[in-house]
Parts: sequence; structure tokens; C-alpha cells
Amino acid sequence: MFLAMSTSFLPSRFRRRAPGAVLLASVLALAGCGSDNHHRLPEAGTAQLVVLETSDLHANLLSYDYFKLAEDKSVGFERTATLIRQARAEFPNSLLIDNGDTIQGTAVADYQALVSPLSCTTKLATYKAMDAIGFDAGTLGNHEFNYGLPYLAQVTGARFNVEGMPEVAAQSLCKGPDFPLTLANVTSRKDGKTLYKPYVMLERTITGVDKDGKAFSGKIKVAVIGLTPTPILSWDKRWLDGKVDVQGVVETASKYVPMARAEGADLVIAASHGGFDSSAYSASMENANYHLAKLAGIDGILMGHSHSEFPNAACATTDCNASGVDKVKGTLHGVPAVMPSYWGKAIGVINYSLEVKDGKWSVVRNKTQVSLRKALLDATTRSYVAVDPAISAAVQAEHASAIDYVKTPIGQSDFNLSTYFADVGDVSAIQVVNAAQADYVARYVAANLPAYKNLPVLSVSAPFKSGFAGGSDFTDVKAGNVAINNAADLYLYPNTVYAVKVSGAGIKAWLEKAAERFNQINPALTTEQALVSSFPGYNFDVFTSPDLSYEIDVTQPAGSRIRNLSYKGTAIDTAAEFIVATNNYRGSGGGGFPGLNGSNVIYASPDANRDVLIEYIKARRNLVFATDGATRSWRFTPVSVAGPVTFKSASGKLGVATALGLGNISVLRDDDGSGKGLGVYAIDLSR
Repeated sequence: MFLAMSTSFLPSRFRRRAPGAVLLASVLALAGCGSDNHHRLPEAGTAQLVVLETSDLHANLLSYDYFKLAEDKSVGFERTATLIRQARAEFPNSLLIDNGDTIQGTAVADYQALVSPLSCTTKLATYKAMDAIGFDAGTLGNHEFNYGLPYLAQVTGARFNVEGMPEVAAQSLCKGPDFPLTLANVTSRKDGKTLYKPYVMLERTITGVDKDGKAFSGKIKVAVIGLTPTPILSWDKRWLDGKVDVQGVVETASKYVPMARAEGADLVIAASHGGFDSSAYSASMENANYHLAKLAGIDGILMGHSHSEFPNAACATTDCNASGVDKVKGTLHGVPAVMPSYWGKAIGVINYSLEVKDGKWSVVRNKTQVSLRKALLDATTRSYVAVDPAISAAVQAEHASAIDYVKTPIGQSDFNLSTYFADVGDVSAIQVVNAAQADYVARYVAANLPAYKNLPVLSVSAPFKSGFAGGSDFTDVKAGNVAINNAADLYLYPNTVYAVKVSGAGIKAWLEKAAERFNQINPALTTEQALVSSFPGYNFDVFTSPDLSYEIDVTQPAGSRIRNLSYKGTAIDTAAEFIVATNNYRGSGGGGFPGLNGSNVIYASPDANRDVLIEYIKARRNLVFATDGATRSWRFTPVSVAGPVTFKSASGKLGVATALGLGNISVLRDDDGSGKGLGVYAIDLSR
């Protein structure tokens, strides 16, 4: 990645923009004509080095919602890029590192991967956008593996020595990003080596001030170690099984941190695509950074995956308040750590205070600062940082192609399919997904799995868009034409269909886990109680079969909420066997649902849930509310509560609830005060 001789000390963004003689002149000016003496560190001095982080961009390059075919100023790398330019202007000594979940997530990504695959010589739109501003390094998240290893190798400009791919010498070296990628904990089963460099050494020249107040420039080496969540081996089993191994985050870092130090690293940064979980460590842990921070030799952790913000003084979770976590300063066990939200909403900033002691760099921990810089400037006025026009210019053609693609019609609907009130019983956007999955699995079982042909086939899905990001973050497919973009709105992720065999007891355990979506309600309280917990909406699995019915008693503690679970009108037989259609994430253990760890999968389909849904709607042609959107399998156990029980949804949507027959919903406040377009609604649990 580095140019020869003195050019290696320049950030990659400078190298790319200065061709030929201009580059040489720039190098000589910055590096003092290549003099090593000029870069020798003084005995004592101070400097500042800022590490900027992006994470979980998910191919949100522009401020645009391909589901709604409309501008969405709250997302988009074109605004993140402006934050980056501003930070670089403020901090001349800076590095920019991406933390993964980069190449998947929007119609642009799906179009380039699945509909009109890229040629080897064409750069992925996401990397075109990122290269327009210049990154120093990046790692891979779990979603980088969603399209398979051959595609990943192609778009990242890599060659993989793995089973199922040609020998390395026979593989083309395709167009990848201009910055190096690192990943330390994914190795080939074929040769035991990492797919990418386990770490990259960024050698840069930075400026500082010596003890006499004089400016100096000196070399610094920053090692970036890439790590991804270990459950990828389960989540993308169809692509990875038998081809790669994934090692624990802590075990891997324990191997490579000393190696990076031995190579001369002054700073070691872990770009670890995970959040932080304060429960007991295991090598299979999804969010291991709480434990990673305990490892000696790590100077900072760039986090992601959880789509959260850190530091975050308002965070009330158990993990945010665990021992060793400073949610205000942004440290884990004293180590600077940052997580910049998702979809380009923010950048993470670790502002290292450095000092020179005995001619060597060291970090001044108590002066190092961690922060976020957000694209949202004012929540009240909903004003955002300006877009960087270079990003739009880089990907305009891909953007236009994706829009044309998602407009392709596939059917009709006589009702609105939405998730505004999915938390309180509406299944209008869930039932058609369940029906498509059940139909697909039932047909496959009948044709290919005779041992299971007599088992009932059920299906489960969740309201993937349930307001996490605000009032616009709900599925909302209007009555009328249904197009591909609408199907993507109904099924957000590029999962594949899985079929699992479970018992009646397993179904109850499944539903108990899903019911953690709700807080425990005290009927005697007269004060306001929030119905919905922090449990993610994408884990609120819902059945929509006329054969299955159940209640959720929110007055009971988690694990004891499912009541009157019946199949075909009688109490479910705990020993009876069922086939449940779901997705690869859930079937392989995603979300931590009991009994779902991959061992009971009877069919791991190669087909995406979204594609199955599209084909189902094409076959149905016309969706009708009575048969396709109104089969609610569950209800809340009736209970009178002294005070209001509340939940949030998009503002001004009471009419939607009324049209669905949810007569126990009322508006408490039109605006929840967050500036995100959410209102506060009340539900009468006695009705």
C-alpha cells in the first residue's frame, strides 16, 4: 500500500491526489527533502493525533431512501464526508478508518451484487465514494460476507485461498478500494492463513511542539488490527461453512498486538466490528470489546455493529453502566473507545494527546478525548450538515440504476402494509412475509424432505423497521402498485430462508424470548409506563397463522409471559413437532433465542427471503387485506392499568391504527421531544 521511500509517510489521501512531479514536490515539502534528521523525535515534546472512524455505512452513500424513493437527510455518506473534511481541517494530524458493514445495505449494493453484477475492472460504488474522500484503512463487518466469498474477494481487490474458489494464481486481481483492508480473525481452512492482512502499519509524519515551544515533525507508526464478530460463521453458513474458521476476538488480538508492537508500532488501534457486552467472555461472543479493552497494548477501540452511539451519557443499559465503562468520557477499562451510530449519521473521534519521552511516542490517557460528530446539527429544526458534492458525483450513475431497478412492479395491494403499530398487534406488513416463507418451505419439504412431509409448517418474521431511527424508520407500503422497492421495505435484510424443526415447547420458548420486546407493566402504577423496551424490533418475532394463537401478559416478568398458546384451537402439545420458516440469522443463533443454534436446521436455503417474497407477490398478483394482512395470531392478555401505558410511533398516524381496527390506541403527545418525528401513543390494555 505504501509508496517507496519518503512517500510512505504521507497519508493515502495525499498520495492519490498528487500525480507525478506534484506528488514529489509535496513529499519533499512535507518530509523536509527526505531528511531523517528532520524527522528525528526530540527528547521531549507533545503532539496531537486524531483518529476518525466511520462504521456501519451499509452502502448509504447518498441522503436517499430507496424504499420510499425520496430524500432522507438523516443518512448518507455524502454528509459524513463533510464532517470528515471539517475534522481534517481542524486536526492536520489525522487518520480515517472504516469499521465495516460497508458494502451491503441499500438497493445500490444489492443491484451491483445481485442484479447487474460488477465486472472485475469496475470499482464498487461504495468504494468509489469512500475513495473520493480518502481512507487510511478499513476492516470488515459481518455483512461484508452476505454476498459470498468470491464477490467479496472481487470488490475488495483480494485473492482468497479457500475451498470452492480457483487456485490463487488463477484468480483475477480485481478493482478494489484505494485503502488497505485488515482482518485478523478469519482464516482459510485450506492453509490456515488470514484472508486479509491481520493488521496494517500506517507510517505517517505528524507535527508537534518540543519542550522549547518549537515545531517539529516526526514519524509515527500506527497499527490497525481488524476484527469481526465470530458468529459470522453461523450467520453466513451457506457461504463460509467448510471454507473459513473464525477465531475469538480477544484470542486473536492477544496474538497480533505483541507482533505489531515488536514491529515498532507506537499506537495499536483495534478496528473491532462489534459492540461491548459486559457478560462473561466467550470466544463466540458477538460483542466482545468490553473484554478486548482489558488486553494490554491496545490504545483504542473502534466499535460498530450495534448501531449505537458511544460515548453516550444518556445510555441506560446494563452494559453502559457496567464496571470499567465510562459512558461520558468514552472509555472501556480506561481505553478510548468510540461507536459512531450507523448509516453515515456520525463519525467517531479519538483525539490522542501524545508526548515524546526519551525519543519515543506515548499516549497521555488522561488528556485523550473521545467524541462523536453528528450530521444532525439541530434536532428541533432538523437541520443537517451540508452534503459533499464529490460523493454524489462519484456514484450518480449507480444511484440512477438502483432507482430504476427498485421501481419494477411485481403486484397490487388493496391495503397499506406498515409497521407503525406492529408492536401493538398490526401484522399488515408481516403476514405476507410469513406467508411467502411458509409457502416456500412447505413446497420444498413436500418435494425433497419426505421424512418431514407430515409436520405442520409455520412461519415467523419481525417488524424490521420499528422506529429505531425515528419517525421515518417504519415500513410503509401504500395501497396500489407493489414494486421491488416495496418488497425491500417489507424485508430489509439480505437474509436467506432457513427451516428449523422445533417442538411445541420450543415455540413457547421462542415466543418468550420475542416477548422481551416489552417492559414489565405494573397495573397499580398511576404514572406513565413505557410498553416497549430496548429489545430490538428485528427480534420481535411474530407468527401470523390462523392455526396458532397466543397471548402476551406484560404484567409478568420476562420468560413467563406467553399464555393460552394453542394450535388449531387446543393447547399446544409441548412434544409435538413443527417446522418453522425463518431466516439464516435466527436459525443460526442470531438474537440468542433458546434452542436456535443451527443444530435443528433442516433446510438452509440458498434463496434470499426478499427474493422469495418478491416471487410470492408476483404469483399472488393481488394482495387483499382480509386474507393477506389481517391474520393476527397474538394479543395482549387483558389487564386494567391505573396509569397510561405508552409507546412511540411516527407522529400523526392515529388514523392508521383506527383503520386497522385498533380502537384501544390514543395519542398522548404528538411530539416526543426527540426531534425525530415520533409521537407518544397510549394503549388501553384492558380492551
